[in-house]
Amino acid sequence: MGKITSYKELVAYQKAYQLVIQVYRISKSLPAEELYGLSSQIRRCAVSIPSNIAEGYMRGTREYVHFLKIALGSAAELETQFSICKDLGYLDEKTVQETIDLCHEVMKLLKTYIQKVSSS
Repeated sequence: MGKITSYKELVAYQKAYQLVIQVYRISKSLPAEELYGLSSQIRRCAVSIPSNIAEGYMRGTREYVHFLKIALGSAAELETQFSICKDLGYLDEKTVQETIDLCHEVMKLLKTYIQKVSSS
């Protein structure tokens, strides 16, 4: 493939977008008392990842790394919150592990992008 012309072509963006959809579906099963707690926070974290990838890409190289690092931080936050949900018994281990695995995939891609953009 040639030069990337849109953030939507970035694999990290595509995987992060997929993660958002997965998180929204899963968060529906959290207890009602968590609607304004973990459920809301998990959704905001997930949405933050592709949003920051997109915003950073559109702002250009100078600010791109900053936004990629914000996305990376949100991914780490999301991983933590899913671990909390598992430990509280809100979600089963399989669901949590599948989500964390996708989150790790996104984090790995973001780290690669950060290295590439930083060195160029």
